[in-house]
Amino acid sequence: MKFGFIARHRGIWPVAWLCAALGVSRSGFHSWLGRAPSARSRSDEVIGAKVRASFLASDRTYGARRVWRDVLAEGISCGLHRIERLMCAQALRARPRRRRRPPDAGERPDAAVAANVLDRAFKAPAPNRKWIADFTYIWTAEGWLYVAAVLDLFSRRVVGWSMSATMTAQFVTDALVMAIWRRGRPEALLHHSDRGSQGGFKQSSQHRLCSLTAATRQAPLPAFSSPGSFSVGH
Repeated sequence: MKFGFIARHRGIWPVAWLCAALGVSRSGFHSWLGRAPSARSRSDEVIGAKVRASFLASDRTYGARRVWRDVLAEGISCGLHRIERLMCAQALRARPRRRRRPPDAGERPDAAVAANVLDRAFKAPAPNRKWIADFTYIWTAEGWLYVAAVLDLFSRRVVGWSMSATMTAQFVTDALVMAIWRRGRPEALLHHSDRGSQGGFKQSSQHRLCSLTAATRQAPLPAFSSPGSFSVGH
């Protein structure tokens, strides 16, 4: 293992430095370098290629046990621990199984559905006149990551965003609060979002911007938004 490390890095550091740092002799390294690979090493190369082929054929989803079964099916006799070692040496790690997509809460009450004020008029005459918002979810190695964003239709720039490990009304509201702060608490605007499925996100569609900005000075905003569109201003 040490000699292999020295062989891979001798183009970067002198061999004498590497041998001294790892506590081995230079003569021993040069003797190892000229030695023919052992039968075990040659066998590891052959089985390692089979392991990699099986792993890639599974779209990187097979663990050591399934790869081991594929290798045995090809008539190669080896142990499970050897397969684990060869996979570790090649940094072959199975991707976690993707969970099902988060369920939608279903139909929303008619009282929670606001009028579509935007009505597909996606052009804005100036900044901070029309904002649209939505959120999505991204699968990661640690589970679903929820990402919310608020976009200004004038510049098509994301003016607020938020991330969370859970789908809640608060994490969507946090994106709106960021947009309000980054844009200097606009006097009036139209904020449009879809109906959404997160619980608690069902308050009235009409809000005055002055009440929003006052809340941001004191504490995090309560869970509120619009399943359709709402306008804020005086």
